Amino acid sequence: MSEQNPQKPRALGIFSGGLDSMLASLVLSRAGVAVEAITFETPFFGAARAQASAKHIGLPLRVAQVGPVHLEIVKQPDHGYGSNMNPCIDCHAFMFKHAGQVMATEGFDFLYSGEVLGQRPMSQNKQALATVAKISGFKDFILRPLSARKLPITPMEESGLVQRELLLDFSGRSRKPQMALAAELGVTDYPAPAGGCLLTEPGFSRRLKDLLEHDPSAGVAEVELLKHGRHLRLSPVAKLVVGRKEAENRALEELAGRLPPGKVLKLHAKGVPGPLGLYLGPAEGEDLMRAAAIVAGYGKAQPGDTVTVRVSGGRELQVEARHRRLAAPLLL
Repeated sequence: MSEQNPQKPRALGIFSGGLDSMLASLVLSRAGVAVEAITFETPFFGAARAQASAKHIGLPLRVAQVGPVHLEIVKQPDHGYGSNMNPCIDCHAFMFKHAGQVMATEGFDFLYSGEVLGQRPMSQNKQALATVAKISGFKDFILRPLSARKLPITPMEESGLVQRELLLDFSGRSRKPQMALAAELGVTDYPAPAGGCLLTEPGFSRRLKDLLEHDPSAGVAEVELLKHGRHLRLSPVAKLVVGRKEAENRALEELAGRLPPGKVLKLHAKGVPGPLGLYLGPAEGEDLMRAAAIVAGYGKAQPGDTVTVRVSGGRELQVEARHRRLAAPLLL
């Protein structure tokens, strides 16, 4: 990517690290625009892919940590969800709004993204793209270089900041035009066209939906917990997370320390090899005893064996190890 010239128009891109966002940056650079990009880090997607892709094409990239704010959007999106727990329209509008505030503060001329008209039928049709631009608050500053010639002309093109004929007319779900352009521009290292967002995954979405139904005030730490272990819904007020391997046990141990004080109890069978369990629920009663029996059953104890389960805080519970097959219906 060519060195930036202060005389050039400056554009700030929403950058996922996928091929489309890489190509959009290069198309604008080829058209004489000085480009930089911003990527976002939340509990649902990280920055690693974007950082690797930006490095590959020599694109200056900044990372915005927006977890708590983004989580509130996911909890109550104004424009609903996609096929899972993915509020794509509200999410994209939030990103443009955040980038627009950076643009206004730092003197960029406009914003851009790698969105392709019709590539995702629900979130990248003409109406959805227009809605995203409108609710972001920066409608007249958003350019989509890969599909610009299929979309209404923008103020940036009308004013001559960018020549429309140097932009593209991609549309539809085929990746062949992007792959051909990548070869032309020398882009050899790019990720497969997977979503990269946990909100689009059915398994994770199922866990998230359960969490928000039973704990609407859940924060980032509770969401991070969804990525690890077996999750079992014991009752409307109680849940158990059980590690599946040593690395996962360590991750659960670390996350337990990030949860609000008093929200979680750690369970571990005494004298019997087995997993760490994190119990979120009433500190006394049937749910806790069931959780302890399940933790014992996922260890080396035989079903029906009497096992002592240590509870964080010094307590010990005597339970019968529960066969793991009996826990299966509780799995999320």
